Formats: sequence, structure tokens, C-alpha cells
Amino acid sequence: MLDKYFGITTRGSSYRKEIIGGATTFLTMAYIIFVNPNILGDAGMNKDALITVTILASVIGTVLAGVWARVPYAMAPGMGLNAFFTYTLVLGAGVDWQTALGVVFISGVIFVILTVTGIRTKIIHTIPLALRLATGAGIGLFISFIGFKEMGLVVANPATFVGLGTFTPTLLIGLGGLVITAILEVKKVKGGIFYGIIITTIIAIIFGQVKAPQVLFSMPPSISPLAFKLDIMSALSFGLIGAVFSFMFVDLFDSVGTIVACSYEAGFVDKNGKVEHVDRILEADAVATVAGSLLGTSTTTTYIESASGIANGAKTGFASVITALLFLLTLFFAPVIGIVPAYATAPALVIVGVYMFKNIAQIKFTDFTESIPAFLTIILMPLTYSISNGLSFGFIAFVLLKAVAGKFDEISWLMWIIAALSVLNLWIGV
Repeated sequence: MLDKYFGITTRGSSYRKEIIGGATTFLTMAYIIFVNPNILGDAGMNKDALITVTILASVIGTVLAGVWARVPYAMAPGMGLNAFFTYTLVLGAGVDWQTALGVVFISGVIFVILTVTGIRTKIIHTIPLALRLATGAGIGLFISFIGFKEMGLVVANPATFVGLGTFTPTLLIGLGGLVITAILEVKKVKGGIFYGIIITTIIAIIFGQVKAPQVLFSMPPSISPLAFKLDIMSALSFGLIGAVFSFMFVDLFDSVGTIVACSYEAGFVDKNGKVEHVDRILEADAVATVAGSLLGTSTTTTYIESASGIANGAKTGFASVITALLFLLTLFFAPVIGIVPAYATAPALVIVGVYMFKNIAQIKFTDFTESIPAFLTIILMPLTYSISNGLSFGFIAFVLLKAVAGKFDEISWLMWIIAALSVLNLWIGV
């Protein structure tokens, strides 16, 4: 019955291949269980509850991808999107986390509408490739910067804005963790980032910087401090339009870029370049975001780490069910997850940033109407500590420079609207 529903034999797969593929995907993205609570915890949210919420959001999104879309993709709260939630919206703009969750909810609902009507796919083809690539690269720099800050390598300096931190025991452990994680990635160890976090935490325990958990297993922490605490009415205020737009834009291209890349890897793209099941995948992504906001986490998106599972045999949605089950099991390891310090997850942020930055090579830097907007998008995200600001300057610069160069045919009507919204976003200041 399962074979027929998921098409395991039809896809030329087997239960063994699907289980191995699903487990591989889990290992390569399990770091989010540690990283997401640390990032959103900085926004004042209950970290214990965040552990449970992060896992549940990952389970819901991944099950939807496996059972509804029937593809071997996994979903979880997105890197970069959680950073925008905490450091740009809550800490940067002074929005409380309840309202920020309301912003995530609204963006998710709009996503559902755009997906069902088919508008979401059309928008994707309208945004220039250079800006799409720059968005990923800029977010990569931004979360790497956050990683260095959490580690203590980069600190505030009144004379130069930023400076080199003092080499404390925790910084040395963090740097050691970065070296270990980098080596694991170079050696192509499956789950290298995940293992890097575990090893770094063990080193911290050995040197007395972290107390070992008294128990390894427990019932999952309650989600009551976060569940359904979102403030939708406050999120509907005019001043948060830019924030809603930024969440939508980042998730739009993050998820679509991942879906396309994984679909090629899985053989879900026909000879005309059409991705199979794309509508259902996008629907699952949008519904997972809405569900995640209700539970108490930032935007849920499709993970590129799914490609590792596909490369190891996953070809159907059954692999995603395996990934979801493994996430579900981690609910009972909260005592272990809870002791992981920020400087132990910081190396993961840096390495993920490297992965997000690597596509910069595809930008045409010889064309200044493309490279300048892309450069502004990339550099201003970390320098202004805001993904939203980087996006806004990039969009405005693109339309302005293309117009000055007389290349009006390369500016779609939608880009004019987006540029206008970007001006509004900068004027509002979110």
C-alpha cells in the first residue's frame, strides 16, 4: 500500500534506499534543532519551548512535503529568516516577538493565496537572476556575521564600529568548533554541521564551560509560552508592510531555488524544464509557514540539505516521512539540546553562510547595472544588520540603473512596484 501511494517501485527505489536517504537528510539538517532556539531566544522567546516548537514545525512541514507533495524534501524554520525575525524585526525595529509572529502568519497566508492562484510562480520569473543570487549571498554573510558575534570573535568597537574580540575560553572553543566543522565538511561527512555542534558542546563540558545534563531523556518542554501567542492585529499596522514583504521575498526565492535544485537532483524535471509537483510543494511550504507561526516560530521553508538524502537514494515522499519521524524522536532529548551554548552553534551559522554565499559566482559583475544592485544587496545586509535594508537598496538600485542605461525593457512592471515598496520600506524604517 505504501509502495503504491509513494510510488517507491515506480521510481526505481526501495524501502531501504528511502530509509537511508531520509536518515541522511535528517543528519544534515538536524543542526536547526540547536540553532533556531538560540537565534529566536535572543528575541526574548522561551528557549525550552522553542526546542519543541522547532521540532514540531519541522515535522509538520516535512510530513506535508512527503505525504501531500510526495517528494523527498524536508522543511524546517529557515536560516536567514529566523535571523531577520530576531535581529532586524525584534531587536532592530523594536517589534515584540508576538507581533513578529503575526507578521510571519500574514506572510504565510498571503503565500497560500499566491500559490493557489499561481501568482507565486509568475513572480519568481520576474525578479532578475542577479538579485535572486545576491539575496542568498547577502543572507549568507549576515548569518555568518551573527555567528562570529555569538562566538565572541567580532565585538562592538566605538572607534571602528566592530573589532576583534578577546580570546576567552569560550571563543577558543567556538573557533575550535569552527575548525572541526570545516574539516568535517571538507571530508564530506554526512551531518558534519550537526556533529560539529555536538563535538563543540562536549569540548565545552570537558573544560567546565557548560554543565553536562543530569538526564538524557525527558518529556518535551511545553509549547504554551509560545503557541498561539502571535499578535495578528498589531502586525497589520502600516509600518510593518515592509517586514511582511521581506519575509515573503526571502522565503519565495529561498524555497523555490531549493525546490528547483533538489528536483534536478531527484529527476523531477521534465525535458521542458517543468518541475513535477511544484504546486503541491509550494502549497506545503506555505501551509507549514502558517502552522509554524501559530506554534511560535519564524518562517518554515524547504531545506537544500534534502539534496544529500536524494543523493543517497531518496526518491519519494516516504523518505520525508522517515526524516519527520527522526525529528519527532528528538522531542525527548530536550535536556541535551537545552545545554548547547550559542558559541557551539555559531560555527554552524558560519558554515551555512558559506553554502549560501557560493552562488555569487553566477552574477555578471562585468555588467554594472547587474553587479552594483547585487553588491549593495549583499554588503548592506550585514553592514546595516538587516536583510530588509539590503533587499530594498538592491531593488531600488536595479530599477534606477537600468532606467539610466535606457534598458527599460529589462524592468518589468512588477519591478517598478517592488522598487516603490522598497522606498516605502526604507522610509518607514523597518
